[in-house]
Amino acid sequence: MASYQSYVICTCPRSGSTLLCRLLAATGTAGNPDSYFHSPSLNDWWDDLALPPTRPQSEVEMLGTIFAAAREQGTTNTGIFGLRLQRHSFDFFIEKTGVLFPGLSSDAERFEAAFGATLFIYLTRENKLEQAISYVKASQTGLWHQAPDGTELERLSAPQEPVYDGGKIAQHLNELTALDEGWRDWFTQESINAMRITYEELSADPTTVLATILEQLGLDAATAKGIDPGVAKLADAISRNWAERFLAEQVTG
Repeated sequence: MASYQSYVICTCPRSGSTLLCRLLAATGTAGNPDSYFHSPSLNDWWDDLALPPTRPQSEVEMLGTIFAAAREQGTTNTGIFGLRLQRHSFDFFIEKTGVLFPGLSSDAERFEAAFGATLFIYLTRENKLEQAISYVKASQTGLWHQAPDGTELERLSAPQEPVYDGGKIAQHLNELTALDEGWRDWFTQESINAMRITYEELSADPTTVLATILEQLGLDAATAKGIDPGVAKLADAISRNWAERFLAEQVTG
């Protein structure tokens, strides 16, 4: 039996969370983790979960319906709920858990009330410059995720050639660093001992990382064997050239 009823992947953009979600879902035992509360909007949550067009008038009732639907879709009869939370929309999510569970005094207690005993997985990326470059490049090209065979998994805009922009890279480098610090501050505030995983570890050995998470959840770690990650790295020579150029500019600047 699983040690936890749920897990939350606490992450920031371009940290490898899509890869981790796909790995966990592919086990068939660890729920269907996804960003069920991605944008800071109740209407978006409702629509993303494909709920009926008619919405309850009460915010509490609406939240109750949304959270129940998210639990159902994120569990898929496995007995454990998987959730990915991005830091940029986290404050809104926490605000709404306070509306749904007003009698509880801490965020951690509200998580448990919503999802049961929860394992927090902190997925971070040690090389923040590469993370910022990846974000800028994906924003420009429109391609966010790709399969190993070249099939596009997620495209948000029409294709276009990437153009180096040191200012944008610096901006996102600062933003991503601040978002990561926000997660660490929240873990400290809530006395949460999160399971820390780096993008670098995950991309280098996804099977071992997956097995470690399954074991921590109280699930069969052997299930990780033979699972295909299904997501390819998008970093290439352009990414490396941008990193070298950015670092050179910091020295000369």
